Amino acid sequence: MSKLFNEDVIEEITRNGDQWQQNAGHAGKANDREFRTLSGIPVEPVYTPEHTADMDYLRDLGFPGEPPFVRGVHPTMYRERTWTMRQLAGYGPPEETNKRYKLLLSEGATGINGIFDYPTLRGYDSTDPLARADCGRGGVAIDTLEDMRILFDGIPLEEVSSSLVTCQPICNITVQSMYFANARNRGVPLDKLTGTSQNDFLMETCMATAPGVLPPKASFKLSCDAIEYCTKHVPRWNPISFAGYNYRESGCTADQEVAFVIANAIACSEEMVRRGLDVDSFAPRLSFFMNGQSDFFEEIAKYRAARRVWYRVMKERFKAKDPRSLAFRFHVQTAGVALTAQQPLNNIARSAYHALSAALGGAQSVHIDGYDEALCIPTELSSITALRCNQILQLETRVTNTVDPLGGSYFVEALTGKLEEKILMLLEEMDGLGGIVKATETGWIHGKIADAAYEYQNDIETGKMPVVGVNCYRMDDEVLPIELFEVPETAKVQEKRLKRIKKERSDSEVQRALDAISRCCDEDGNLMEVIVESVQSLVTEGEITEILKDKYGVWNPPLF
Repeated sequence: MSKLFNEDVIEEITRNGDQWQQNAGHAGKANDREFRTLSGIPVEPVYTPEHTADMDYLRDLGFPGEPPFVRGVHPTMYRERTWTMRQLAGYGPPEETNKRYKLLLSEGATGINGIFDYPTLRGYDSTDPLARADCGRGGVAIDTLEDMRILFDGIPLEEVSSSLVTCQPICNITVQSMYFANARNRGVPLDKLTGTSQNDFLMETCMATAPGVLPPKASFKLSCDAIEYCTKHVPRWNPISFAGYNYRESGCTADQEVAFVIANAIACSEEMVRRGLDVDSFAPRLSFFMNGQSDFFEEIAKYRAARRVWYRVMKERFKAKDPRSLAFRFHVQTAGVALTAQQPLNNIARSAYHALSAALGGAQSVHIDGYDEALCIPTELSSITALRCNQILQLETRVTNTVDPLGGSYFVEALTGKLEEKILMLLEEMDGLGGIVKATETGWIHGKIADAAYEYQNDIETGKMPVVGVNCYRMDDEVLPIELFEVPETAKVQEKRLKRIKKERSDSEVQRALDAISRCCDEDGNLMEVIVESVQSLVTEGEITEILKDKYGVWNPPLF
């Protein structure tokens, strides 16, 4: 046992603490203000060793890079290697986003974080009547392998780590296949590629849903196909990034965010083992995408609790042996939902604090939102400003000088423990429901998120949660101090390119490719194995999606 204080010391501190509360006026004092975290955890006026009396240092904290990894997944953390500055970018046709990628890289970004437009994310071609109006909005438009070639033209794929925000598996199975096919066409071996795909079935079935999404079971299968393919062929690629960020943007709490990503990862791990893979062959490449919200200390505690829970899940449940399988690695994007359209320059400060909590919580990569993201796609100025915030944090604040600087804080350690308890309770509840897929099919996940989102919004509207510029310190007749980004004409560009491609491509090769995908569905094979080859014929994403929907059917999520 390696407890930090003995019982006599704790009793003495407790007695003195009670007296302090009386003297300070805390005990029994009527106060209509509740001090709670965003997740509803009560916050005491002061924290002492009494609040961490049950903590065993070696069991519950340990050292950085060692079990249970609470203090960081690497021994030296940022002293040796700082987090990747991976700024999100994507809009319009691929030519335009290619320019933004190159701009960010030239200004010091150390990775690409590519977002795709709404039609692409939902499996539609840019010319589809259901999606045409959203072409190029919210991300870059990708229809065929030709678009992928243009998007990464002039960017050294073997040197730059790329994150593909292919949230939904129906998008990921095609777009990720195009990325791999493009690399092969450029002579880059797949085992040289580094990067991450989001590829989270909850995105398709719970968060960013579209008309006629795949059923949860089918969407989950596509997600697992990508994990299996990358494990065998693209060993340095993270084939999934469980998208807690988007869960949080939809309204869930910090403990729900962690519980849902870990439950999702448990389900994927169980499926990979069922397919015959050893846990240590794929688990080191499972990654997580987390939200940096405004409750500063709760966010830091959330990241630390997630590492401890994941370590114990992989060690005890899956008997993983590789230390990399036991380490919860994550990217953080600062909270878009916390940004305001009112007084948008205030968002620079908000996002900087969000990023600081990510750094103090031990993130492996960080994206800072642009100050104008509540209004439009970020301009070049807001994108560079966000990148500079990341660079100032990394180079000027000296938070990288020591590992886990808040480790040992009575408040942070107590809050980490409370969050862990809430996370474990949710995981146990989902296990009782039959796992994350069943919990999605029944609408349980939807209900949890809807309830939390309602409470969050109600707290803002009633003023219980102050938001500067929205429900306090408002400015009447505010004039926006910024220019708004205008999305370049995209639908006509994509329509012209698609028309040319369909005229020039071989109809017989296209049909063979689509037939191969159809057979793979019938035979329950790994679809990515087939689609990486099929996209060479310049089949469109929409054509592939049509087959998947025909074979697996569509699903209407439960509404609350």
